[in-house]
Amino acid sequence: MVFKEKYSKFFEKIGRSKFMVLSTSKDDFVTSRMMSIIVIDEKFYFQTDKNFKKYNQIIANPNVSLCIDNIQINGICCDVGKPIENKTFCEIFKEKYPSSYKNYSLLENERLLEIEPIYIECWNYIEGVPYIEVFDVKNKKYTMKKYVR
Repeated sequence: MVFKEKYSKFFEKIGRSKFMVLSTSKDDFVTSRMMSIIVIDEKFYFQTDKNFKKYNQIIANPNVSLCIDNIQINGICCDVGKPIENKTFCEIFKEKYPSSYKNYSLLENERLLEIEPIYIECWNYIEGVPYIEVFDVKNKKYTMKKYVR
């Protein structure tokens, strides 16, 4: 029960949209870039052109990482269709990132990608003391431990 409660609070804190750094890799070559991310049902979504390097890296290796502030999110990414085919994504994306929606969401080569988190690590500071909060999503386990040097 602790996992579910804490996990829900984590997503409340993240909100419906954030700019996050997305890291992808193929053949031991890692790349990272800032992305406009949408959160729906505890999963992360973004759109990209299917001809871009990040898309080709994801197709070859679906293991990806997102980073924001003191939070690292590891997950499995997959192509779930065209952005325009997902009404919920489009509504949120259009509201949060109107110019990106207008310029890219309707393009023929644009794809919607979904990241299902498997591991989340957050560095928290409580009264100046560092703690590492871990969500092992795959095993539904939660821990918060004081960082000891």
